[in-house]
Amino acid sequence: MVLFDSQINSLTRIGRGKVRDIYAVDGDKMMIVVSDRLSAFDVVLPDPIPDKGRVLNELANFWFEKLGHVVPNHLTGIDPESVVQGPAEKAQVRGRAVVVKKLKPLPVEAVVRGYLIGSGWKDYQATGAVCGIQLPKGLRQAQQLPEPIFTPATKAASGHDENISFERMCGIVGEDIGRDVKDVSIRLYREASEFAATRGILIADTKFEFGLNDKNEIVLIDEVLTADSSRFWPADQYQAGMSPPSYDKQFVRDYLETLDWDKTPPAPRLPADVIARTSAKYREALEKLAGRKIS
Repeated sequence: MVLFDSQINSLTRIGRGKVRDIYAVDGDKMMIVVSDRLSAFDVVLPDPIPDKGRVLNELANFWFEKLGHVVPNHLTGIDPESVVQGPAEKAQVRGRAVVVKKLKPLPVEAVVRGYLIGSGWKDYQATGAVCGIQLPKGLRQAQQLPEPIFTPATKAASGHDENISFERMCGIVGEDIGRDVKDVSIRLYREASEFAATRGILIADTKFEFGLNDKNEIVLIDEVLTADSSRFWPADQYQAGMSPPSYDKQFVRDYLETLDWDKTPPAPRLPADVIARTSAKYREALEKLAGRKIS
């Protein structure tokens, strides 16, 4: 089934993001339902992408398990179907939901960049640095950086997130937690990148989110290393000096750029072929990285 907006009446909905719906479960837990909504340029589009939510959920769970030795995560292992009622609600959460621990989220995004692309490339062209981190001269678009760099951002409730310095992040979350977030984020990126490379995929950059448990320890939350939170490139099509194709919503962005649309709501409808190609890209990333198919 394609799910644009979940309706779980047996639970209280406590949040609705661009893609995820969040419900309260037993006070100290939450259920996150990953819809098939897609946002582009920070606007939710009217057309869902079939299988997108299930792919994102499956891929995030794959990485949570694979990287569990690096940092604890928010998963409880509770079957989402066991906390909802009736066939209709069970069908909505099947394969696209997780029950997680309710933690105190840190108000920053932990971004790690391994390649010079996107806003990092624009920043480098203007300043020779990315988020204040000075880089060697003469780097080209999409070139791999000498070392992965940590470039945090503030989380905006609406609109674009703002890149900030590591020092400013420490001012927000505290120096000890800031240092732990940076170290863990780079380790997660390195391990994931090394594995993905064996599957023919380059992880250009990604973002992680963390929360604090009752012992004030960092815990990996939200999603991890999906096509919505990361830039995945096919290694066999990668070439420095140009923007490589990616396993995400690039087809949608490219189509929208051809329209006379000012990137404010309401967003235009998508042609069937753009929807189908975008869905296929998401599914291909899951199959290549995790060896799993959505049936």
